[in-house]
Amino acid sequence: MASIDLTIGYVIHMLFAGLWTGSVLFMTYGVLPIAREGSIDTDPFADITSRLLTLSRACALVLFLTGGHLAGNIYTVERLTGTTRGYLVIAMIVLWLALAGLVEVGTSKISDGLAERKLREPANNARPFFLGGSVAALGLLVVAGLLLGGV
Repeated sequence: MASIDLTIGYVIHMLFAGLWTGSVLFMTYGVLPIAREGSIDTDPFADITSRLLTLSRACALVLFLTGGHLAGNIYTVERLTGTTRGYLVIAMIVLWLALAGLVEVGTSKISDGLAERKLREPANNARPFFLGGSVAALGLLVVAGLLLGGV
């Protein structure tokens, strides 16, 4: 029964990880370039940004809960701090924090500018944070792949 719980935990964890990373990558490479060109109105851009922030927060919470559950059932302190897999889990936590923070700051930059009815400037101001978030997102997927691959 415990292995079924862990399997369900892995599935939920990976679904939300894919959803989160995919949404950040889409914002970075699909939405921000259009906003930087001025090819989208401020209202839809604000709506997309708000939805991304809500999705990001929900995914970060689910990943925190499922990741904590998985780590608590699989790792001891010694395994986290003394094995390659443990170091990968710690790297995943650092990347998770980075992604959450970068999305928060990036969406804040957009929201602040949109409140002044600006479009291009907030998109430009948010871009570095979303580029960093995209790197963190890809890093999370790489680390997850290494963990699932048995490193």
